Amino acid sequence: MTAAQQLPAAKIRHDWTRQQVLDLFAMPFSDLMFTAQQVHRVHFDANRVQVSTLCSIKTGACPEDCAYCPQSARYDTGLEREKLMKVEKVLEEARAAKAGGATRFCMGAAWRSPKKKDMPYVTQMVRDVKALGMETCMTLGMLSDEQAQELAEAGLDYYNHNLDTSPEYYGEIITTRTYQDRLETLGRVRSAGMKVCAGGIVGMGEGDKDRAGLLMQLANLPEHPESVPINMLVKVAGTPLEQEKDLDPFEFIRCIAVARIMMPKSHVRLSAGREQMSDEMQSMAFLAGANSIFYGEKLLTTANPEANKDMQLFSRLGIQPEEYQQYSDESEVEAELNSQISEQQNDAFFYDAAK
Repeated sequence: MTAAQQLPAAKIRHDWTRQQVLDLFAMPFSDLMFTAQQVHRVHFDANRVQVSTLCSIKTGACPEDCAYCPQSARYDTGLEREKLMKVEKVLEEARAAKAGGATRFCMGAAWRSPKKKDMPYVTQMVRDVKALGMETCMTLGMLSDEQAQELAEAGLDYYNHNLDTSPEYYGEIITTRTYQDRLETLGRVRSAGMKVCAGGIVGMGEGDKDRAGLLMQLANLPEHPESVPINMLVKVAGTPLEQEKDLDPFEFIRCIAVARIMMPKSHVRLSAGREQMSDEMQSMAFLAGANSIFYGEKLLTTANPEANKDMQLFSRLGIQPEEYQQYSDESEVEAELNSQISEQQNDAFFYDAAK
């Protein structure tokens, strides 16, 4: 039995080596899936999935050169530029998302970093969306210490800032922002007291070592991101990656499973690329430990499965959306989770004799 197969299901680690991660990727597929399921069930209800909706509050004209992104001003993708959305319009979108079953509302702006004049508007968006009883998340690019503090004081729950890929492959994807820039923004978010949403994109021409390197970077952070989006490249005409070779679906599922094993308490999110996934592939991703999705018809500027189709798949799989509950501290979270797991176990071994 390999070292990877002997991993304790509940152990939280921050000292992964690349070879250890590659050993996980090299496991026979069924063994990897089984291990990921064991880890998942220690920390989560395996039949609950957290549901988020993403709204583009400012679209296009980004000065960065991310090779996958249709919002870059450097590429001709036919995307129309839009100014920062008015606060009331954002609230309309948030109300519709809540009515559709989303518990978290994520707001994304195509900026290298927000300008001082923009901060009053985005902090007002945070306060107003929270007043609806939803979790809030934003992705606005790089943040200064002051901006991170402003967002935290407004009550922002999560800040999304992806690492995209491994440090070694990063230069093939973007040259206008360094890997260290990204890590420093994540550090500022954490220091300000917000939760971290950080993941990456697979299928951009990277190899196994790069996928292992991305997950190693995330898992070896001082604290694991609470949310880890695993995106599959959406090839957009006009971007440098439009002709990139399709990723083997099993390789994508392996990424989900390895992320689940390495970051046991994190929500692992199926993000961009779900439009290209069959129901069967998405179901396998849930089995591998994915327990969060973006829900709705559009994911920033690329298509996403229709909302009712997601709910139909949930129904077929016996999955329920995770409810948004507010707890005062981590011990309450653990107590509630233990209660849910205990209920599940009891249901599995007992039946209602009155029926």
